[in-house]
Amino acid sequence: MSIPSPEEIRALHEKWAPTPEAFRSVHTHCEIVWRIAEHLIESAGLDVDFELVRAGCLLHDIGVYRLFADDGVLDHKNYIRHGVLGHELLEQAGLPETLRRFCSHHTGVGVTREDIVRQGLPLPPGDYVAETPEEKLVMYADKFHSKSRPSSLLTPEEYAAHVRRFGDEKVTAFQELRATFGDPDLGLDLGPGTGLPVAAETPGRPT
Repeated sequence: MSIPSPEEIRALHEKWAPTPEAFRSVHTHCEIVWRIAEHLIESAGLDVDFELVRAGCLLHDIGVYRLFADDGVLDHKNYIRHGVLGHELLEQAGLPETLRRFCSHHTGVGVTREDIVRQGLPLPPGDYVAETPEEKLVMYADKFHSKSRPSSLLTPEEYAAHVRRFGDEKVTAFQELRATFGDPDLGLDLGPGTGLPVAAETPGRPT
C-alpha cells in the first residue's frame, strides 16, 4: 500500500479547506495529534507502522471541512458525522480503506451501533471502533487536544471526566488505551507558534 507523504496530505487539506482559518484549525490539530502519537511510539517502544500512524493522524479529521458553511460557520450539531464524511472524501481521492478508516473510526473511544441507536446519532448504523494498533493509537492521541479550544491540551484525567457522560464503559475503554500506550508528555514542543498550555477545564465535546 502506498502511504501519502505529509506534503501530499497537506495538499489535500489545502484543497478541501473552505477558508484559511479552517485549514489552520484542522491541519494544526492533526499535526499536534501526530506529535503526541510520535512521542508515545518513541517513549513506549510501540511496535506499530510509523508511517501509517503518521498518515492516520494527519488525515483523521479531514472530514471536518465538509461541516463548514459558506460563511465559515461550523455545523456543531452534526460534528459527530465528521468521521464518516472524511471517509467519503478519502474514498473520492482514491485512498485505500486502511487510511479511510482512520477518519471513520477515531471519534471518542469508539462509536458502536448501540450508541447510534440509543443516542439517535446521525450516522449510518454500524460499529465505528478502532481495531488495529495503529487505529487505536491515532484515536488515543487525538484525545489530548481539542479544536474547540485550540490553545489547550487535555490531561488524561480531564478526558476521562469528559467521556464519563457517555457511560462508564467509555471510561473503561479510555483507561485500557491509557494502559496500552501510556500517558503523553504534555510539555512536548508541539510545533512553532502553538505555545500550548495544559487545559484547566473539560472540553465541550469529544475530538
